[in-house]
Amino acid sequence: MWLIDSSIGRKVIMSVSGIFLILFLTFHSIMNVTVLFSGEAYNAVCEFLGANWYAVVGSMVLAAGFVVHIIYALYLSILNYKARGTNRYAVTKRQEGVKWASKNMLILGGVIFGFMALHLFQFWYKMQYAELSGVPTGDFHPADGTAFIIQLFSQPLYCVLYIVWLAALWFHLTHGVWSALQSIGLNNKTWLPRLKCFANIYSTFIILLFIAIPVLFLFGFRPM
Repeated sequence: MWLIDSSIGRKVIMSVSGIFLILFLTFHSIMNVTVLFSGEAYNAVCEFLGANWYAVVGSMVLAAGFVVHIIYALYLSILNYKARGTNRYAVTKRQEGVKWASKNMLILGGVIFGFMALHLFQFWYKMQYAELSGVPTGDFHPADGTAFIIQLFSQPLYCVLYIVWLAALWFHLTHGVWSALQSIGLNNKTWLPRLKCFANIYSTFIILLFIAIPVLFLFGFRPM
């Protein structure tokens, strides 16, 4: 099958499935930053999206794309591991122009996946799942997202873990965004530098939106 057997097909699968993660992060960061302006507005967003069928379907679609991205990344890593054979232990000089992130996407992906699982447990399971099932899973009402954020980001350890995750996510995105766009055709000499610039700006903007919340709440910020 072309998508499986060819290197271009494999890149297409990784790129398209990675776009699901990009979309999820974009929406999630914009939704989260609402809490910095109004706790009531953030709770209204949580309640509106909590148990609506389209929110559930949307979450499932994005999650499915993310799962495909993870599984296929592991599959490609195994193929590359087998292809290197005995040469995999040889010391090789870093290729000129190859960024650290591009050589360590699997490691970065593992860090991101591990914390994503923890983050989904802390928020999705205790909020959206609790609303869908009607079974309380936390100390607060499922739609009281502001209370969840205050509780979690008052804990220094969780804030540090969250920031480490965001750092790994930044490295992963700076390479992944432009690589995904390149794989779907925007790969000429004119567009490639622009894509890399866009990836850096986009990734930094998204991460800054995310990181503002744990930093501010750790130092005592409380929404109106």
